[in-house]
Amino acid sequence: MLLTLSDGMDSFLQLCTVLFLFVLVLFVTWLATKWIARVQGSVNAHNVNIETVETYRLTANKYIQIVRTGEKYLAVAICRDTVTFLAEIPAEQIHLQDKPAAAMPDFKKILEMARGKDNNRKNEE
Repeated sequence: MLLTLSDGMDSFLQLCTVLFLFVLVLFVTWLATKWIARVQGSVNAHNVNIETVETYRLTANKYIQIVRTGEKYLAVAICRDTVTFLAEIPAEQIHLQDKPAAAMPDFKKILEMARGKDNNRKNEE
């Protein structure tokens, strides 16, 4: 009987240890993600003279991008290991679309719409 109790306790301690390690790994991963986001955000915040205007995907790992550097617009080809200058594009030939800032949807409205659809479904039954 004592042996059975000891085996049960060992199994419980192993479960608690594995669970603790899992939570610890998740926490460290979360911290690392936050740190990387902060570092990349601070690096990108200082780049006011370089901006990707448009990207067109040719294949899985080949792109053509229009990049604004200062006052000039450049077309570049981006492949897996290389970036190749294609041409300089005059600013008059660039057609920029005015995109309204995407506002966050109101969660309360979305929830009410979902509830309304659910209520309609219940009424039909």
